[in-house]
Amino acid sequence: MIEIRIHGRGGQGNVVAAYLLAMAAFEEQRYGQAFPNFGAERRGAPVMAFVRISDKPIRRRNQVLHPKFLIIQDQALLHIHGVLDGIVAQGCMLVNSTVGSDELSQQFGLDIVSIPATSLAKQILGRPVPNTALLAAFLGLTGMLTQESLAKVLQKRFKGATLEKNLKLIEAAIDMVPLNHWNKETAHVATA
Repeated sequence: MIEIRIHGRGGQGNVVAAYLLAMAAFEEQRYGQAFPNFGAERRGAPVMAFVRISDKPIRRRNQVLHPKFLIIQDQALLHIHGVLDGIVAQGCMLVNSTVGSDELSQQFGLDIVSIPATSLAKQILGRPVPNTALLAAFLGLTGMLTQESLAKVLQKRFKGATLEKNLKLIEAAIDMVPLNHWNKETAHVATA
């Protein structure tokens, strides 16, 4: 089972990102689980969401305490207490940041890939919502699920110009990351 924790701020599509990732797993006949954790419901407040993906039914119902992967939707959250807690040895992190991957990796001692997801979303969608770009980059990095599965899930959520822009955003985000960079990290351990 692969466990992922997503950190963001209210209004960035953090919870939606978790659900989209789990639904993309379903598209590939895998099991997916997604749920949020947040305090005060207000725009800008820190939000966490959890995702599990497995080849077998998922029986765990607790928060993801020891993720293999972290997706950080706001680079300022890297300096908030608890955001990096529990990440497993050789864990990997995708960060929405204009700071380079090498610099962040050295600073935090993890395999970190950064992309300017907010800027990319503003450019293509016209809105500063980084979630779709980060999900596409994550799938490109891991090879865990296909780009096509994410596209199918987006087709169920959006129509017309909004869908077309999101599909364009997927392509652009995947082009920004080294494909299958973390593929060795996603070996399927189908325990639940």
